[in-house]
Formats: sequence, C-alpha cells, structure tokens
Amino acid sequence: MIFGRSERDKPPVEPVTLKILVAGGFGVGKTTLVGAVSEIRPLRTEELLTEAGRPVDDLSGVEAKNTTTVAMDFGRITLREDLVLYLFGTPGQERFWFMWDELAEGALGAVVLADTRRLQDCFAAVDYFERRSIPFLVGVNCFEGAARYPAEDVRRALDLDPDVPILMGDARDRESVKTVLVGVVQHAMAQAAQRRQAVTT
Repeated sequence: MIFGRSERDKPPVEPVTLKILVAGGFGVGKTTLVGAVSEIRPLRTEELLTEAGRPVDDLSGVEAKNTTTVAMDFGRITLREDLVLYLFGTPGQERFWFMWDELAEGALGAVVLADTRRLQDCFAAVDYFERRSIPFLVGVNCFEGAARYPAEDVRRALDLDPDVPILMGDARDRESVKTVLVGVVQHAMAQAAQRRQAVTT
C-alpha cells in the first residue's frame, strides 16, 4: 500500500526573493526604516560626518545628525513563507549618488522616503526612478513636530503622476514599515501586469 506524502515530508518552499530600494534625502530616515523591519542585523555603512565634508553636506533641518550612509544599508524581511524582500537603503548625499545605478540593478521597486519639512530633498530620487521606469511609492515619514498634509498636497508638491501611491507612516515602527513595503510590491506587480497587457493587446 502506497501512502501519500504528509505535509511534514514535503520539501520546503523556495521563497521568491525581491529587491526593494529605499531612497530619499539625507537624514530622512532610510537607515532607521531598514533597521526597524529587518529580521537580520542590518548591514550599515555609516561614517561620521567630518569638517572636511561641511562645505558639501547640507545639514539644514538635520543639524543634530552626525553620521551618514556612504554606500548602502542592507536588511531582509520575510513577508510570507514564499516571499522575502531584500532591502537596500541608498546614500542620501549627492556625493554618493554614483552608487545608485549599481544598487538599482534588478530592483523590483522603490520607496522614496519623504519629510514634509524638506520635500525638495526627495526630488532627485523621484526623478531617478521616473527616468528608469522603476515603480516606486512615496512614504511620508511623519516626524514629531512636522506639519501633516493630505496625500494629494504632497502629490502636487512633488509633481507625481496620479498612479504613484503615497503612504503616511513612521520609519521607526515595524508594522508601519511593513505596510509601506507591501504597498511597493503590490504597486510594482500592478505596473508589471499593465505592461504585459499592453504588449499582448
């Protein structure tokens, strides 16, 4: 008599791994976001700010910040048994933007993290992903003491297309960050489905 395999005997499911970028201006919370949600100890490439960098580092609005990401932040989160996200935080300062092309290779989508007090700091990231047709959403990091604006006001200020999602959240809060990451995956999948449909019609 031949018995079927029990659930316990089945080989483990190989998860799909997806690469997500986290971009935005200097001091907007990218390192914090990756650290808040990563299930492994995040890889960080932070260095102390120095006097030598003062002429090129704009600390407006983040005067208390004394470190900067010089290459990337890296973390990992399992959203489901069959879905794992690799998170790559990009450096925010202009002098490290040369890293972005390498980090963007193979990315499914991106989070552009924004601070309503310094929205202009995320223009470069928005432009970067638009030019390369990488699906992205804007995650507004709601800092304490910062003014809160409706999503449509943020959309107009950033001149975003109507289909770009905008989510409010807190980069320090794991559940808030998970909501943003799920939103990126859903948006990227929807964009991919639209492209496939356009090809077949």
